[in-house]
Amino acid sequence: MPRSYLLILVCGLLFLGCGKGPVYSEFQALDDGSWKRDNIKEFKISDLEVNQDYQIFINVRNDNTYPFSNLFLITELEYPDGATYIDTLEYVMANADGSWLGKGFGSIKENRLWYKENINFPVTGVYTVRIEHAMRKNGTVDGIVELPGITDVGVEIEKK
Repeated sequence: MPRSYLLILVCGLLFLGCGKGPVYSEFQALDDGSWKRDNIKEFKISDLEVNQDYQIFINVRNDNTYPFSNLFLITELEYPDGATYIDTLEYVMANADGSWLGKGFGSIKENRLWYKENINFPVTGVYTVRIEHAMRKNGTVDGIVELPGITDVGVEIEKK
């Protein structure tokens, strides 16, 4: 009898220990750890449940050659019917003392950045997320052509 209780306990702990996890997760590497202005990252997402609330994150990996403490992004979320929603976002990448935010050991840090909270996908089909950097130096109009220190960009979606 004690063995059956132990088996039930172990199975219960395994069941409770398994989190929901992401329903979608993809990273795209950048050539030579540098993000070119015209290199728009595109993620095609399907198989999302209709009328389910989700959280969307943008994941960015940077190394010590990243020269800024923040990151500006322009994002597009395109619905299957072609409707497109554009956002300009700013994220803090470093503390005031210059130490990097994010997780990771060594020179690479991974930042999980909020993009959309409690978003609902009303129809089935393919949703497209496009991400481009929008970094500029102070006092200049033209954007930075090649942004060093960004090694990977990704999108992650979780159920709420």
